[in-house]
Amino acid sequence: MTIDMYYVPASPPCRTVQVVAKILGIELNLHLVDFLKGEHMTPKFLQMNPQHSLPTIVDNGFSLSESRAIITYLMDKYSKNDSLYPRDIKRRAVINQRLYFDCSVLYQRFMDLYFPKFFGGAELDEAKEKRLDDAFNILEEYLSRTRCVAEDSYTLADISVAVTVSTIEVSGYDISKYPSVAAWMARVKTSLPAYEVNQKGVEAFKALVS
Repeated sequence: MTIDMYYVPASPPCRTVQVVAKILGIELNLHLVDFLKGEHMTPKFLQMNPQHSLPTIVDNGFSLSESRAIITYLMDKYSKNDSLYPRDIKRRAVINQRLYFDCSVLYQRFMDLYFPKFFGGAELDEAKEKRLDDAFNILEEYLSRTRCVAEDSYTLADISVAVTVSTIEVSGYDISKYPSVAAWMARVKTSLPAYEVNQKGVEAFKALVS
């Protein structure tokens, strides 16, 4: 199977989809989008995704954006088992909650703090840094209750959160302040399936913002 994916290599959400696709054995037909040329605002792209965000996939005519929505779709449609995204309604609800936490809290607060510095030359805002600290305290609490982000084995939540945390780490944030997070991240780097796909993107992100 081949799915079209519109992306940029350094993007954490794009990396999340690439990791899951690798695990599932899905071939991605990658289309690099040049934001500086406004390729995300062309009529063709806006027809696929009015939000003009990345990643965007097209699977046999079906268009979808937002990395966490994409990975749950791919898992539901193409996975041969439910180990990463269990069908049990309560287990899945916890995984979904962690995915929403990643999207709306952890990743959002990272962008709020670091993107003005990386792309506008601003100084780090102490109040925004405190908000990111608070998000990491929540993640630390999750990881003190279970070995992984949502349960005791890897799920989609670990993939999404690991992509975010690895990006935050190379941005200069000290995750060693959070022992459970640091221990989990160390395990992820050596044992999470297809993590090497994320690592290539982490290096691209680091080169972009250095």
